[in-house]
Amino acid sequence: MNILLIGATGMVGSRILNEAVARGHSVTAAARSPEKIAAQAHVTPVGLDINDTDAVIAQARSADVIVSAVSPRNSGDALKDAAAFTDALIAAHQATDKRIVMVGGAASLHMPDGTPVVNFIPEEILPEAQAMRRAYGTLVKEDIDFTVIAPGGMIAPGERTGQFRLAGRQIVTNADGGMSNISAEDFAIAVLAEIETPQYHRTIANVGY
Repeated sequence: MNILLIGATGMVGSRILNEAVARGHSVTAAARSPEKIAAQAHVTPVGLDINDTDAVIAQARSADVIVSAVSPRNSGDALKDAAAFTDALIAAHQATDKRIVMVGGAASLHMPDGTPVVNFIPEEILPEAQAMRRAYGTLVKEDIDFTVIAPGGMIAPGERTGQFRLAGRQIVTNADGGMSNISAEDFAIAVLAEIETPQYHRTIANVGY
């Protein structure tokens, strides 16, 4: 499979890149600083600004799927950044009919009792969380093929265990009923599994231990 991975140098994107290559896929690894991407077989680094719609469309034409691992941290206005790159992804899908798989955030999820997770997001990361929540809402309104995959709580570098739980919009909780956590390595496994065998069409899934 040919994967266009946007945001390939980030904490999550770099793990998705490694997992995709390990599974034998070819990856166009797009980033603002492609020189940070290590040379390896089946990886083509490209410089790309996800807000450049024409450039995203051009790269998407030769891909089988568009994967976005981008965070809204470009201009300092998270809502503006998320809206811009979500619009670019939608335009790329409309121009190429390629499926979108977006790394999202837990703020789009619900607790088991139906309470929105965004109610529990710390103030310091709330703007970014709200931006990604709005991005998911924008995708839902469009007649396009997409999946958003979010961590069920905290995500950080860690071990690749291959052991995790996957759910829909209701968050994966820990033994105490709170938000779970996931390593970026295991999260990447879940993303590639969804790319290879789609289960969550036009909705959000989340991953946790």
